[in-house]
Amino acid sequence: MGVLLLHNGRVHTAADPEATALAVTDGLISWIGGEHGLAAVGPVERTVDLQGALVVPGFVDAHVHSTDAGLALTGLDLSGARSLEHCLQLLAEHAAARPDGVLWGHGWDETSWPGGRLPLRSEIDAAVGDRPAYVTRVDVHSAAVSTALVRTAGAELAGAAGYEAERPLTRDAHHRVRAAAKRLLGPAQRDAAQQAFLAAAAAQGICEVHECASSDAAGRDDLAALLRRAAPVRVRGYLAALVGDPVEAAELLAATGAHALGGDLSVDGAIGSHTAALHEPYRDDPSTGVRYLSDDEILSHLVACATAGVQPGFHAIGDDAVSAVGLGLRRAAERLGGTVHLAAVTPRVEHAEMADAETVAAFAATGAVASVQPLFDREWGGPGGMYERRLGPRAPGMNPFAALAAAGVVLALGSDAPVTPADPWAAVAAAVHHRTPGSGLSPRAALVAHTRGGHRAAGRVDRDAGTVSVGAPADLAVVEAGPLQRPVADPSVARWSTDPRSRVPLLPDLSPDAPRPRPLATVRDGVVVHDPEGLFAAAR
Repeated sequence: MGVLLLHNGRVHTAADPEATALAVTDGLISWIGGEHGLAAVGPVERTVDLQGALVVPGFVDAHVHSTDAGLALTGLDLSGARSLEHCLQLLAEHAAARPDGVLWGHGWDETSWPGGRLPLRSEIDAAVGDRPAYVTRVDVHSAAVSTALVRTAGAELAGAAGYEAERPLTRDAHHRVRAAAKRLLGPAQRDAAQQAFLAAAAAQGICEVHECASSDAAGRDDLAALLRRAAPVRVRGYLAALVGDPVEAAELLAATGAHALGGDLSVDGAIGSHTAALHEPYRDDPSTGVRYLSDDEILSHLVACATAGVQPGFHAIGDDAVSAVGLGLRRAAERLGGTVHLAAVTPRVEHAEMADAETVAAFAATGAVASVQPLFDREWGGPGGMYERRLGPRAPGMNPFAALAAAGVVLALGSDAPVTPADPWAAVAAAVHHRTPGSGLSPRAALVAHTRGGHRAAGRVDRDAGTVSVGAPADLAVVEAGPLQRPVADPSVARWSTDPRSRVPLLPDLSPDAPRPRPLATVRDGVVVHDPEGLFAAAR
């Protein structure tokens, strides 16, 4: 096969920080450098003039919910609702425009509304009439629903934990009504949503997503549809199924096509819905949240998966839940006779928002990866933010990216779409400009966490995965960026270096007021999967 040559660009590589071109052969990067030495890789079949664009590794979004994210894109996105009244108005307009089928909305956040009052079921009914409606809070751990959907879910819903007659549903009641809403979605609506999200991900330079599927029938159907789809991005499936036996773990993967047993296997819920499990009560609620898994269940899952050679993981947000996972990792290592067997399957902790020093040390000692979402901090961190309102003086300790990285814990960045958008450059910038001073990452570390970190989170340890280097898979994001700079190791001395001898790859300016890089094209395994402006179509 001939060589695809990309030249007249700027290539993000440490091997040659001044490189202006790269070549791709059979899906792999075969050459990087200037305009000399190309003859060694074979005849050039196509040449693409990058016109000064920047080439970086393709991004990995390490935590997504593709169907839900696609439904927000193709249906009702309430993230822009300015008040409860505005939210209900948008819902009523959506219902009027779509007279048939279940109404699916996402993204309301009462903490940003005047008065901060939650929507009531009677208000949802007034907006949609006698129709099934499922309208999630932004964190997708609670939802306002219509009476018609409650009827569809069955009479037993009223006895489930978290059920209330007027207020949004949480805990088990939310899980049940969500499953009922999913059952009402037709395959065509689901497929359109998935396709819309995956195309949007590719448009952002994302080459792989880690789908966090629920273990109920609807979640397994979603995952199966994703895994058989011819999509522009790769999908790695994480099934939220708890196991206690190695044979069961292996059989689940064989039966479902999942790659791992974790993702949204929830130890607790979310801060915004008051369901994250805390050691001490919330500042604005007398409860300490919800613990879904016991210490022994966490231990059994880790041991069973490690014994079967299956990657395990958990969703854990509150300090009680995150520390329980840390304890489980240490206990599992002891049970397995050391950390080797556990580290070999790369345990994952999704979110890990309230990890203390002891828990961070447990992650590092057992080879656990922290799958984190920097846009959470951008949206809800800082003075006056939702974290502070829910947690008070504990809020500045949220999302301790710097502490995790300093301890040697591998970080993988993601969006938790639809909770926050799948926007890698926004996530990288948010990781750098953490709202708590001293908790952010360097620009280089943040980019690595959203590229190579995602591959590490998938258990891939080969040196080239997630890099722009000779021999690496040609997963590439091509972006329009302004002047490039070299981040330095010690930003207290200087944030940027212009010395090419530093052998540090060039990066865009990620300052808060700087324009973000604009995606131009995405290449996955050497195949162009997004090119709206015809950059590659104009290849000679």
